[in-house]
Amino acid sequence: MIVFPAIDLRGGRCVRLRQGRAEEERVFFDDPVVAARQWIEEGATWLHVVNLDGAFQQDSPNLRVLGRIIGAVEVPVQFGGGLRTLADVEQVLAMGVSRAILGTVAVKAPALMAEAVARFGAECITVSVDARNGQVLTHGWRQASAINALELGLRARWLGLERLIYTDVSRDGMLTGANVQATGDLARRTGLKVIAAGGVASLDDIRRLRGEPGIEGVVIGQALYSGALSLSEAIEMGRGNDAG
Repeated sequence: MIVFPAIDLRGGRCVRLRQGRAEEERVFFDDPVVAARQWIEEGATWLHVVNLDGAFQQDSPNLRVLGRIIGAVEVPVQFGGGLRTLADVEQVLAMGVSRAILGTVAVKAPALMAEAVARFGAECITVSVDARNGQVLTHGWRQASAINALELGLRARWLGLERLIYTDVSRDGMLTGANVQATGDLARRTGLKVIAAGGVASLDDIRRLRGEPGIEGVVIGQALYSGALSLSEAIEMGRGNDAG
């Protein structure tokens, strides 16, 4: 199981939010490249980078920062936040992003998501299913949609996607534990590879997620930045080495 350290960008800095709330921001690195290099040194094989300003539909220098991160590391990067047109997707893939993450557009414009898969390939596109109590949220988690997590997951499969990222928004940044049951259920019912996100707080969370068929990876943010988890130990647990 792949462990994805999260690098959330806001105003060009690396921050963490609680439940996606812009007013509950804590800055951890003024230069996100330093964070990226730290996670690589500790063994990361992928990075999960999010443009929070894009999700909130705000202008920012985050795309320039993304370019600097890509130039500074030799591991693949999956990137999302504000990707709402094919041109947006094409731009970040051309910058060197390995996998573009679609969120709001997957709900509002499924035809665009299908076209993105057809044009760029299923390995280069994924969908972020961000839900609270099973209901999908859009526009930086500020708007509730009329679709639930399972419906969006099944739509993603029908449109040709191979994986999705499932975030339990109520747990994100809270260190309250991953929603293993909901994540595993989504993997089983959609048949897609699922990357879990939101609430991961301990090695036990990773152990339990690893035991669910179909869960391909886990995104960890707050637990790493707060020191609750060591990335190297998390990676070992993800590989099945429980000694840590």
